[in-house]
Amino acid sequence: MKVSVVICTYAMDRYDVFSECVDSVLAQTYDPLEIVIVVDGNEQVFERVQDDYGGLEDVVLHCNDENQGISYSRTRGAEIATGEVVAFIDDDAVAEPDWVDELARVYEETDAIAAGGHVAPDWVTEKPDFFPEEFYWLVGCDERGMGEHMEELRNTYGSNISFRRDVFLNVGGYDENTGRQGDRHIQAHEAPVCIRMANAYGKGVIYNTDAVVHHKLFDYRGDFQWLVFRSFWQGYSKRIMDLLLPEASGDKNEYLRQLILGFVLLRLKRLMADPSVPKMKQLVTIFVFTAAVGFGYLYGLVDVDRSQLTAGHDATVGS
Repeated sequence: MKVSVVICTYAMDRYDVFSECVDSVLAQTYDPLEIVIVVDGNEQVFERVQDDYGGLEDVVLHCNDENQGISYSRTRGAEIATGEVVAFIDDDAVAEPDWVDELARVYEETDAIAAGGHVAPDWVTEKPDFFPEEFYWLVGCDERGMGEHMEELRNTYGSNISFRRDVFLNVGGYDENTGRQGDRHIQAHEAPVCIRMANAYGKGVIYNTDAVVHHKLFDYRGDFQWLVFRSFWQGYSKRIMDLLLPEASGDKNEYLRQLILGFVLLRLKRLMADPSVPKMKQLVTIFVFTAAVGFGYLYGLVDVDRSQLTAGHDATVGS
């Protein structure tokens, strides 16, 4: 079974990090493997990619005519790919050598149509003591309570997810209303494609925690203001998700119930038993981030409506 790994990139200032990602995929133990690199409309970056990787076997290069965003780029990569399975990893992540082996094992041993793995935080700077594990999803890493090994989830995160290629393309790939593009901060672009897949095929994503990538977290991802800003845009993105796929609305609501009724109560008990400043900071942060998500959703109620989300996956949001 051939696996194609799609890696999308766009900025020269993170080229060294991107190269580390590509090198980790080149070092995979799995065979047959294809690597599809999509540069999102940056000719300077594409020239560098051609110099570094253009002559390698089973490496396919593509440059978009203009900046189209991560969702378009990933779908384009899947269209170019020739593998039965297409896997995605962020350009600021590093895969364990057996990452693809572990993803492929899910398909070989089960009737899965999608498989994902564990996204571990790799703090390039010191991890901030206020950052609770329950909110690792803000930085694209697996949060506390994500799921159990080999459990079927709605989706895993974009730095560690794969699909049977025909299934992915049959449901339309990634929705271009979501995903980062320029200054737009719309998040959660894995959820729509996985929900459409579940609706069409009745299956979710198998979560293999042995398939591991390490997602680099730079200084700005530990900045409190940036994380509040990120929380706000997650709430805004939730509003767009509700418009695109109303049936998805219960998923995050269930997680919020688990957060408040489960994790927060447990943290309160631990704090009373063993008071500490970091524990207090993390508890307060949970409430701040949750409030920011709520404000983002409320802003989305007045800022965007269904008419702005086009069938061609080209949203014009904001006023």
